[in-house]
Amino acid sequence: MQIQWFGQSYFKIQTKHNGNDVVIATDPYDKTYGLKPPKFQADIVTISHDHNDHNNIKAINGDPFVITNPGEYETKGAFIYGIPSWHDTEEGKVKGANTMYRINVEDMNIVHLGDLGQDLTDEQLEKLSNVDILMIPVGGVYTIDAKRANEIINKIEPRIVIPMHYQIPGLKFKSGGKLDSLDSFLKISGLTPETVDKFKISKKDLPAEETKLIVIKP
Repeated sequence: MQIQWFGQSYFKIQTKHNGNDVVIATDPYDKTYGLKPPKFQADIVTISHDHNDHNNIKAINGDPFVITNPGEYETKGAFIYGIPSWHDTEEGKVKGANTMYRINVEDMNIVHLGDLGQDLTDEQLEKLSNVDILMIPVGGVYTIDAKRANEIINKIEPRIVIPMHYQIPGLKFKSGGKLDSLDSFLKISGLTPETVDKFKISKKDLPAEETKLIVIKP
């Protein structure tokens, strides 16, 4: 499996099923946020919520299977579970709903938390057990911040953490605000990052005990 990150919550996950390539895209953004959204062909697209920095399906070529809501889905050898959550701490009254996705491919569990803004409930944590790779927002402002992200990581105990949704060069919001930098999360987490352009992983290479922090260059 190979994972690329393009900023915000936009990932390209390349995996295989029965010898065939399967590409999954998550939360593609549009160009109004200062970043140029990469275009590529995908088989599956997951959308965590209906905001322009997460829902630009037009960036994806081909005829993908698009998932926008909680539920259970199976296609191209991928088992995907959409888990309902909130984009804020007020049960969606401020920013609405958010869908977290648990994606099972190559016998590994990837969890993409989208724009999570709440602390996880016991019921949600139960559905997020045995996580191999956790994609978690850490930049605050519109999502959980570094401190709350670290608390969630300690509860989920994933084998690998990939931070997302933090300030990077070129990222701009109409409000003029900025997300927190990755440094804020690194200081709180205490984890030593491994920085890569693309992250390649197979089940046999997953760390056995300690959580590993992978920083993917956008």
